[in-house]
Amino acid sequence: MTDRLLRLLAAGLILTISGCGEQYVSGLTTGSLAPKLATKTLADVGGDLSRITTYRQPDARMYQYSLDKALAMGKPIVLEFATPGHCTVCDEQLQAVKALMGKYQDQVLFLHMDQYQNPQAFKAYRVMGDPWTFFIDDKGVVRQSRAGRMLYGEMEFGIKLILNPGTEKRAS
Repeated sequence: MTDRLLRLLAAGLILTISGCGEQYVSGLTTGSLAPKLATKTLADVGGDLSRITTYRQPDARMYQYSLDKALAMGKPIVLEFATPGHCTVCDEQLQAVKALMGKYQDQVLFLHMDQYQNPQAFKAYRVMGDPWTFFIDDKGVVRQSRAGRMLYGEMEFGIKLILNPGTEKRAS
């Protein structure tokens, strides 16, 4: 094999094993309107968290609102697509979301979509792999989206972006 072919194979292998199916070629673009669709809520599953998420330490606050109802409320939203039942990085991502929720819960809605329970949301948002995070402003516009794991500070920056429009100009 040539050096070039070996490098291509190595790059492909790295991309394949670099996360829980992370794909950086899909998802809604910044400036898109967030799709409004009904998703399962805790009330829809009789309060049984195991029927709405594979997360081992779920927080009921992330499952209070259907996505369409949350968008209609006119509040900024952190929308986390993560399926921790098959993704260790997703589990870690949801821990960071919960920590930020404790700090920003009065200003921002936090929603978690698990692929097993809300596959239609994955399709509508063009999520291929997870975790994937969308920061949606109070008008329902996607201000930032990111595939893969985010650090706490990166997520907090996304929250500040949707709380303070115009921040994205300083971020570029």
